[in-house]
Amino acid sequence: MFDLHSYLKERAQLIERALKQSVEEPTGAAARLHEAMRYSLLAGGKRLRPVLVLASCEAVGGKVEAAMGFACAVEMIHTYSLIHDDLPCMDDDDMRRGRPTNHKVYGEANRDACGRRAADGRIQGARVVGGQKLVACARP
Repeated sequence: MFDLHSYLKERAQLIERALKQSVEEPTGAAARLHEAMRYSLLAGGKRLRPVLVLASCEAVGGKVEAAMGFACAVEMIHTYSLIHDDLPCMDDDDMRRGRPTNHKVYGEANRDACGRRAADGRIQGARVVGGQKLVACARP
């Protein structure tokens, strides 16, 4: 019998590892920006959206590895939307997933650069890398 709870947990762990590898460790001139990106992106969560990407790939006979780049892209875009949604001009939230929101820790200016860089890089990655991988997913 298929154990959905175990499947979700296992796939979320795979995604978490891939996300950690996808954003550089904070060093050099962009250290604060990378730190802010990692702060929000690696704050946990169910990772349901990227799990659905992987499940879709598997459902058509593809391999998880083929869809991982696109799954990470989906999660980064979701995180970008949460960062912006928390701003004072939007929902004005101070906490997200039990932690201070990105703009409370890193400031609004850094939040804007962080969100744009995460979304821009991943949208491009999804189109170029993920596009090829989605084709691979469709092949048995």
